[in-house]
Amino acid sequence: MHSRRLIVSAAAIAAAAGIAFLPGVAQAADPSAPAVHRAAKGPDLKKAVAPNAKTFKSAADQTVRKGASATAPAEGAVTGNPDLRIGLTATNTTARGIHLETVITSVDSKLSVVIDWGDGVLENIPAGGSVTLENHHVYEKPGAYEVTVGVDDPANKVYRENAVTITTLGSEFTPHDPTRLLDTRDGFRAPKAKVAPRSSARVQVSGYGWIPEKVTAVALNVTVTNTTSGGHITAHPSGIKRPDASNVNFEAGQTVPNLVIVPVGEDGYVELFNGGWESVDLIADITGYFTQTAANGYTPMAPSRFVDTRSGLGTAKGQVPGQTGFATQITGLRGVPQNAKAVALNVTVTNPKEAGHLVVYPSGGRIPLASSVNFTAGQTVANSVIVPVGPDGTISIRNSAWAGTDVVVDVVGHYSPDGKGALMSSLPVRWLDTRDAEGAFGRMDARSYLASQLTGWEPGDTGVSGFVLNTTVTNTAGDGFLSVAPDPNSPEQYENGTQVQPERPTSSALNWTKGKTVANLVQATSGPHGIVDFWNQGWEETDLVVDLFGYYDTQ
Repeated sequence: MHSRRLIVSAAAIAAAAGIAFLPGVAQAADPSAPAVHRAAKGPDLKKAVAPNAKTFKSAADQTVRKGASATAPAEGAVTGNPDLRIGLTATNTTARGIHLETVITSVDSKLSVVIDWGDGVLENIPAGGSVTLENHHVYEKPGAYEVTVGVDDPANKVYRENAVTITTLGSEFTPHDPTRLLDTRDGFRAPKAKVAPRSSARVQVSGYGWIPEKVTAVALNVTVTNTTSGGHITAHPSGIKRPDASNVNFEAGQTVPNLVIVPVGEDGYVELFNGGWESVDLIADITGYFTQTAANGYTPMAPSRFVDTRSGLGTAKGQVPGQTGFATQITGLRGVPQNAKAVALNVTVTNPKEAGHLVVYPSGGRIPLASSVNFTAGQTVANSVIVPVGPDGTISIRNSAWAGTDVVVDVVGHYSPDGKGALMSSLPVRWLDTRDAEGAFGRMDARSYLASQLTGWEPGDTGVSGFVLNTTVTNTAGDGFLSVAPDPNSPEQYENGTQVQPERPTSSALNWTKGKTVANLVQATSGPHGIVDFWNQGWEETDLVVDLFGYYDTQ
């Protein structure tokens, strides 16, 4: 796969009239048409998850004799075939796809082959003599299945079978009420001490409490606090070399949360590495987990605004008072189905009167001991949130500060039993870094966007519906915010100069002030051509770093 990135000068794109930008960004008309500045090849998306693919085998000597064929031998047919054998090799291809190689050893005789895929689907294939068959199957749901291949030689009245048990590669999501898994401040499931510089805190996920064994990935809200200098936190599965990626960036005196979707190690643990040079406290709250079993598939959406307290969208108009909250309807609105079990959100706090945090949780449940967004007075800050939906289809948002704040909520996707997207998690891959002196592009211009071709260059990539990304802005020359949205153009349109102007997004993925480094998880939809746009919505240039943590596959 050849991935491409295009930095497009969107200073040329006219701002749509009536768009309500978040505070801190002035609105003005931009001059005309965008121009492609640079293009570059990127890493192979599927190689990122290739180490997770498995091969399942059942050797020919495992062939089982099931008795004579029920079909009478034809006149003059070959007699015998006592060494009829079947060897099976199955390999993961996509989230729910399996490639099956069947090696049949037989005398020269007409054979009838039946593949029972283990999900109620039977495939009949005529064959003859020794032959190798190549077949592919896509299951409706992830899970473990027994694939049985039967070979009937009616002429010789011989029937043989062999079977292999496979597990699909993709994982589906089970929401979990926001629950604390780690807090170094009070020694909850860790020593009561700050995490030393250049060391890690270990978080047990698989098998803890109601969490099952063999969890493949987990959604955690990771918060760093009591910081005395700048640094970053990297979340990764235990037992592997720490990747070159960051999930949470912080400065002295800051409390910073960020949602991470991270693979779980073979031992059931996730490690949180303190990449700073001073000790910090770490908090981790689970909001759900992924397993290779049928649960809830993901459906990405272009960001859709559900709540804006400034205008009264989704709740009463006006700031949410301190120590109060509100519930808002989620299911059955703007494309979110009635049976959605959880939603992926981008929650933004703006105009807060004092420091505090928001808690986002399923309506009807207790207010959890967990924070979703932390903020200081006057700060505009966004954070990704995955939250279960209450039984009545609503979620609740509580302002735990002692003074009011405005709240904006954008829905970027949902998890439901009917959702087709299964997570293909990977070790973090540095997708792009505008700071890279050897890269094909430099800093992002003001009011510009970077169009990144993440997939779609090879047959079979059409099943990729969304991406799990961690976006970081750094070396910021002024205030601004980042938007992430699917691009309507194809790679060919960019190459031949016939692209249309993408509509400038209205939602923010993260907000920053001059000189700050800010990170946030983004679950981006792939759009019609697998191109994702990263918009610098500020009026000054900035650097952008994007790490890939996996993608959602519908096949």
